[in-house]
Amino acid sequence: AISCDTVHAQKAWAASEGYNFPVLADFWPHGEVAKAYGVFNDALGCANRGTFLIDKDGVIVDAFFTDKLGTAREKPRYEEALTKL
Repeated sequence: AISCDTVHAQKAWAASEGYNFPVLADFWPHGEVAKAYGVFNDALGCANRGTFLIDKDGVIVDAFFTDKLGTAREKPRYEEALTKL
């Protein structure tokens, strides 16, 4: 998981959700990773929500996005993406 939030915010979020996978704080340089993936919103100074499924060889095998900030993604869409691994 990657977010433009700080390291502390990322750790708190992962702990609150019970996640035990790595999280990356794309805080400084602000949004550098989001910009590389084409999801940084310059007007708002944050990333638009995007999900990229990357295989063990570093190849993006699926990507999907939400239209608005704060829009939840649906679990079935994640399950569909995972079938591509």
